[in-house]
Amino acid sequence: MGNENYAETKIYKVNEPLKLKSGKVLKDVKIAYQTYGKLNDNKDNAILVLHALTGSAHAAYTNKKTGKKGWWDDMIGPNKAFDTNKYFIISSNVLGSCYGTTGPTSINPETNKPYGLDFPVITIEDMVNLQKKLIDFFGIKKLITAGGSMGGMQALEWAIRYPDMVKSSILIATSARLNAQGIAFNAVARNAILTDKNFNNGDYYDKETPSSGLAIARMIGHITYLCEEAMYQKFGREFKDAPSFDFGIDFQVESYLAHQGKIFVDRFDANSYLYITKALDYYDPIKEFGSLEKALEKTNSRFLIISFSSDWLFTTAQSKQMVHALIKLNKDVSFVELESKCGHDAFLLEFEKQTKIIKSFLRG
Repeated sequence: MGNENYAETKIYKVNEPLKLKSGKVLKDVKIAYQTYGKLNDNKDNAILVLHALTGSAHAAYTNKKTGKKGWWDDMIGPNKAFDTNKYFIISSNVLGSCYGTTGPTSINPETNKPYGLDFPVITIEDMVNLQKKLIDFFGIKKLITAGGSMGGMQALEWAIRYPDMVKSSILIATSARLNAQGIAFNAVARNAILTDKNFNNGDYYDKETPSSGLAIARMIGHITYLCEEAMYQKFGREFKDAPSFDFGIDFQVESYLAHQGKIFVDRFDANSYLYITKALDYYDPIKEFGSLEKALEKTNSRFLIISFSSDWLFTTAQSKQMVHALIKLNKDVSFVELESKCGHDAFLLEFEKQTKIIKSFLRG
């Protein structure tokens, strides 16, 4: 378990095969997780925080090896939005990732080699079903879920799939499904990886990795995480140095994207990027149930939905679609659109604004 200073990642080995939405079955599944705070005797003070596309179980505190803080460190801890004096916070790495949970980098028990593209295509529903096994391991019967972006989709799926377990759901900068524009950006990012000369049909773990394709995929992603105003404020049209009059990096915004791509290659896996973006694209409870109202009909959760004014990837209109469906069903829902110039990344950056709202919601 974590303490106030350091975070420790643990691995839970699932003792049964995991059946996937596709019908395929995964054996020897592991899930990486961290915890913060203490589970009470009634086991009813748990909050499951759910990460976005390329996150990990390391949501808070400091990693001893790297010295880096968790992705939601400003939100999790004593007296923070998710107060570890009151709550037991669980953060797990999603299925298909490369941070300890079973994914394409894991060893396939059939071949004794990394899965690569032999790993089955996974969905948000599969991620949630695996998380449920971890929650069962703790003996938790009731919990709160919270997440931003893809994490918000997981939190929504928890409320739909396990209505008797989820007391409250906090959905931030998210939607019930990705729009066509979001799917398009993911398709271009995957194409950058798939066409990299080193991709080798996903079998590159003992060879040169498809670093160029993965870097481009991340650059595309970063464009969607910012907004026009955030880009203008950060970079404007400023040159890095003087114009080069060739096709190298001239503008500061180009330099920023190249840097983001480079550091991402050092920490993430190209196959994992393919699988997780595909899971994001596939998620669509509206299609599965026939309407959003039908999807949300059996939920018993209180909902807090937060959007950000400058987020054009997961828009306020998409948040309001969920709000309106919940109101129609007479569900307990609170909604706020926060003014922000940070684009989609606001859910990771605007912690002071979110803290006030989340604390108030959790008190209720």
